[in-house]
Amino acid sequence: MSEELREQVVVVTGGLGTLGRAVGKAVSEAGAHVVLLDRAASGAAIPGTRVMGEVNLADRESAGQVLADIAREQGRIDALVNVVGTFRWETIEAGHVDTWDLLYQVNLRTAFNASQAALPYLLARASSRIVNIGAGAASKAGIGLGAYAASKSGVSRLTEAMAEEFKDRGLAVNAVLPSIIDTAPNRADMPNADFSRWVQPSEIADLIVYLLSGKARSINGALIPIAGRV
Repeated sequence: MSEELREQVVVVTGGLGTLGRAVGKAVSEAGAHVVLLDRAASGAAIPGTRVMGEVNLADRESAGQVLADIAREQGRIDALVNVVGTFRWETIEAGHVDTWDLLYQVNLRTAFNASQAALPYLLARASSRIVNIGAGAASKAGIGLGAYAASKSGVSRLTEAMAEEFKDRGLAVNAVLPSIIDTAPNRADMPNADFSRWVQPSEIADLIVYLLSGKARSINGALIPIAGRV
């Protein structure tokens, strides 16, 4: 076990998904006490982590309650990693506004609610961190990516706004912008792709550990691509 995050309390949203689990594992191995939040009721155990299921972070009151529960149980919160997210491919011509609403709710609203709910506890620390999961696609939307890119662009703007608002109060806020992540659903959707070109969840997790550590003390408001060879 490394010691970059020794004894810190780190909350990971979307913690039972493929990326959330990879982040939880890496952060725990870096010495932190990890709490995984997820909409799912339960999932396979990850050593060194605490799972809190059936959490709806799109609901402001639910987000506030679960972050307060964690702070009371753990004694503090040092960092928040907003992993919750989903994807839909849908053209404008054949699409529906409900898709835009869904991706806003899952990709952006959850990050805002969790971050706002965590602020009283993060700002109480001398040095604290938020890391958001954006997307490389947010910089330019291709065909079928309008709703997804719009929601993830919102995550980038949220990151920048928080970084400016809290830069003199000990809280650093950054985002990582993956390309295609090597997950089972992505492989199923694109069976003929060269998976070796995609980004591994563990690689994203390692970058997040770095951003949470003291080594990244001068990084704030950064939108960091992690694109593999896509």
